[in-house]
Amino acid sequence: MHKAELSSSSAQTKLMSLRYKGWFILMGAVLGVGALILSYYGNPANTGLCVSCFMENIAGSMGLHDNIRMQYLRPEIIGLVLGAFFMALARREFVPSGGSSPLLRFVIGFFLIVGCTIFIGCPIKMVLRITSGDIGALVGLAGLISGIYLGLGFIENGFRLGIPSSQPKSNSLIIPLFMLFLLVLIFVDPSFVYKSTKGSGALRAPIMLSLGIGLLIGALAQFTRFCITGGIARIFLWGPREVLNCPRSTGLLISLGSFFSFALVASLLTGQFNFGLHGQPSSNASYGWAFLGMMMVGLGSVLIRGCPLRQLIASAQGDNDAGAAVLGMLVGAALAQSWDLAGTPAGTPIGGQIAVLAGLAIMLAVGVLNRRRGYGIAPEYQAGLD
Repeated sequence: MHKAELSSSSAQTKLMSLRYKGWFILMGAVLGVGALILSYYGNPANTGLCVSCFMENIAGSMGLHDNIRMQYLRPEIIGLVLGAFFMALARREFVPSGGSSPLLRFVIGFFLIVGCTIFIGCPIKMVLRITSGDIGALVGLAGLISGIYLGLGFIENGFRLGIPSSQPKSNSLIIPLFMLFLLVLIFVDPSFVYKSTKGSGALRAPIMLSLGIGLLIGALAQFTRFCITGGIARIFLWGPREVLNCPRSTGLLISLGSFFSFALVASLLTGQFNFGLHGQPSSNASYGWAFLGMMMVGLGSVLIRGCPLRQLIASAQGDNDAGAAVLGMLVGAALAQSWDLAGTPAGTPIGGQIAVLAGLAIMLAVGVLNRRRGYGIAPEYQAGLD
């Protein structure tokens, strides 16, 4: 009888483990297939979902830059935040907090987007480019991994930006309410909201499809705490054995594997796969600068505990520090266009090259100045490197 009870308990544990892993598989599948559906139905090639590109579009629609080819209120970004917000409310995980160096996070958020624009895509788009056959995007992956590894050197030596504390709920509602306001503008379509008639801003999937997929990805990302840089960081931080012993780490890596696999299959099935190095959409031959741009993204993401997508999701569940990073991302998206920093098919402009070097220097300075020698990994990073 005792053996039977142990067998039943073991079976239930295995079933719960399978269900737990199933959510991470679903997260990657929805992200990979959803992004390819969006590009199939109208979004730019290899850009079914891209936080940096779409933030540039949103900034342009609000008149924050004058590039008429990059102006559109992207429902996908709005959906990501609102989906995560509603999921956080449903799971009672909307916890207002903040006060952990918000201005530094704003600055790092700014450079996160600048780095993405140099590469011409965020980490999500990087995976989409690779799974669509763009082998040049592997340079970005190498840069991202290098930046993550560099950032973890600071984390393991006591880096921290301060301890967040409880905040008034009204503070934490700013980002979700702002996105809700933008959603209203999409349907009202006032004259003061700009909309591209040519260029990538004019390439867009149907509004309801974009919003629906964004909501679903946002909700799942909140539930699983999905983060590309977080998944990679855990391998370096604790080693491969961590993957086998920690469900959180296992789940993140399962999501990454699922994302890559489903995106590759969807790309092949929808005829969007185009293997090659030259002439790929949203790419150029400035591989050195693309490497450095994504290195900056990897480094910055580790310092503020999350890639651009993760910052959006965290801001939706009450994290005011992530909200500061999101506002920095929006400003970065605007100035990348206004100051001619963003990479183009012709290459990386001088301004963008200077911005990458300056951003890396600033992040390294932040890392050095906020170390506490002899303290090891700070509790907030030990609890979960998102």
